[in-house]
Amino acid sequence: MSTFTPAPGAAPVARQVLTQASMETRLMLRNGEQLLLAVVIPVIVLVAGVKGAERVDLDYGVDDFAPGVLALAILSTSFTALAIATGFERRYGVIKRLGTSPLSRTSLLCGKVLALLAVEALQVVVIGGVALALGWSPDASVVGTLLTVVLGTAAFASLGLFVAGALRAEATLAAANLVYLLLMAGGAVVLPASAYGSFGDVVTWLPSGALGEAMRTALGEAAVPVRDLLVLAGWTAVGATLTARTFSWE
Repeated sequence: MSTFTPAPGAAPVARQVLTQASMETRLMLRNGEQLLLAVVIPVIVLVAGVKGAERVDLDYGVDDFAPGVLALAILSTSFTALAIATGFERRYGVIKRLGTSPLSRTSLLCGKVLALLAVEALQVVVIGGVALALGWSPDASVVGTLLTVVLGTAAFASLGLFVAGALRAEATLAAANLVYLLLMAGGAVVLPASAYGSFGDVVTWLPSGALGEAMRTALGEAAVPVRDLLVLAGWTAVGATLTARTFSWE
């Protein structure tokens, strides 16, 4: 008769991260509020912007709005939705319980970022499809677009996790929504920085402005937006440092 010997132990780190990412993705897609932020609002902004510009004879068309709305979608998912969800997970003790498992803090954060990228892939398909139906003709740099999505997600995710770890859940909810509205209106996300006059030179140093300009360069000029990518990398470093120093399980 063979003898079976238990071999307890944690799963490999890569499997832990992928499992966590899969769970996070399912939770995000099942949450109506997060779907509203991720898909519905960006699509409304895209359609309203294009149709409104046509009615009042603005110089902006779907080729201007589509990259900006894709940037807005990344902002809404990787910052606002992530910060709110993580804030309430901390409040209800979900993250604290995960802390008792073999899942490390780094693995948890990596799982969340991978989930964001999965949701953003869905956003690109939906928003891109609507933009194409409206007559969008992208002239894209694949490398520039991918780098923009990855660095934009990293920058806003690190800042979102910092907010979620530094504030109470209710304060995180208010702060994340307020920042989202302010950046959507005045952060050079949807419209190019040139639309803000002299303030445009300042706003491009914000993560929102850098993300919007990078997306427009990558999808409108078929170029790699080196300067804006460096700005996003800098914000990623700042956000990651702050999160690493302040984020706690509860």
